[in-house]
Amino acid sequence: MKLHLTQSAGNQLITGYGTGWVEVNEARHERSLIVLPNLLVPDWDATGFDQLEPVHLERLLALAPEVVLLGTGECHRFLHPRLSRSLTEAGIGVECMTTAAACRTYNILMAEGRHVAAALII
Repeated sequence: MKLHLTQSAGNQLITGYGTGWVEVNEARHERSLIVLPNLLVPDWDATGFDQLEPVHLERLLALAPEVVLLGTGECHRFLHPRLSRSLTEAGIGVECMTTAAACRTYNILMAEGRHVAAALII
């Protein structure tokens, strides 16, 4: 699916997504990644939801987003609290949703000027 937003103001914008890929500023990515308005982390080593460990989410701490949108793949799944404890203790919200929903939600929050991180499992 292609997404269209009239302005990205130099930000990282999710411009499309589908099974096995996400497009950021029209560049296709086929591995899990983290997207923030001012930063793209194309080498997030989360290979699947069932393989998530606390260290995968702790990587987001240094980025200090207001909220993390965790794209869990094609199925909506919920994290065990032990996985997101470090983010929760730092006051960073974590919302789980499908990767497609996380892409759409990220663009909305980013356009509102929020410091949001989309951690997308591909």
